[in-house]
Amino acid sequence: MRSDKYQRSKKRKRIRWSSIFLLLILLVGAMFIYAYMQYRSGVNQSEKGTEPKKQEYQFNGERDRNGLTNILLIGSDARGDEPSRSDTIMIASYNPDKESYKLTSIMRDTYVEIPGHGMNKINAALAFGGPELLRQTIKDNFDISLQYYSIVNFEGFVRLIDEAFPDGVKVDVEKKMSKGIGVTLEPGVQRLDGKHLLGYVRFRQDAVGDFGRVERQQSVLKEVGKEFASIQTLPKLPKLIGVVSPFVNTNMNTGDILYMGKGLISKENRDIETMRIPVEGLFENQRVSGAGAVLAIDLEANRQALQEFLAK
Repeated sequence: MRSDKYQRSKKRKRIRWSSIFLLLILLVGAMFIYAYMQYRSGVNQSEKGTEPKKQEYQFNGERDRNGLTNILLIGSDARGDEPSRSDTIMIASYNPDKESYKLTSIMRDTYVEIPGHGMNKINAALAFGGPELLRQTIKDNFDISLQYYSIVNFEGFVRLIDEAFPDGVKVDVEKKMSKGIGVTLEPGVQRLDGKHLLGYVRFRQDAVGDFGRVERQQSVLKEVGKEFASIQTLPKLPKLIGVVSPFVNTNMNTGDILYMGKGLISKENRDIETMRIPVEGLFENQRVSGAGAVLAIDLEANRQALQEFLAK
């Protein structure tokens, strides 16, 4: 009798756990279906009225020896199939052990040796040989391994901001800006939509030139990271990837992006450490025949500073 009750109880427990397991499978499946549908919705939304055409690039990415995931971020002003110099060069570094994020801006006028092309501004490497040559240039000069690349055109940036932040991104515009950016910005704290935010991070027609532009780019990316966290954007992430994907040329897959992005937007006040190359005091402004105004850097000192920044 007691044995029969025990067997019935054991059977009920097996049924209960089987039901829970089945429910978990259904929930996970539903989540994947939802994520995919959101991703496709974003892609379809961005592709309306556009004919995205992505050039295929070779990229011999390497894992960083310290376990970091380093991504070469390129903002390009390309028009059609024309070769283009990189408008923005950044290294985004993700440390999976610490779940920390770092962002390094390399100023486009930094004067370095480009493999096979001699000394030139670093932003010329993209036009000479695509992201692979830019990767080699950074590796040869700074001894930093880059595993992934991502080329983002300006339209993709605008669409991502407008989709993620319908009310705009909070920015303190420090002065009136209009020359060369296609919009007019008045000074003061305000929320900017994608088009005006793009103008803000591209402006460099003042006394500080590209130095101010790099500082604004880093400041905006940190603010965007905070606002992502504050509005708990994780459920929207698949759609946001879909919205921007037609305007991004990358060797990263959606899973890589979700894995690295979830930590950034799922915790409040996520801090992104930033750095600029060349480091203050470790370069000189020079004019070089054929290249124009360049930043002649103390290569060894800048290389060491960058490696220490990423390693700590």
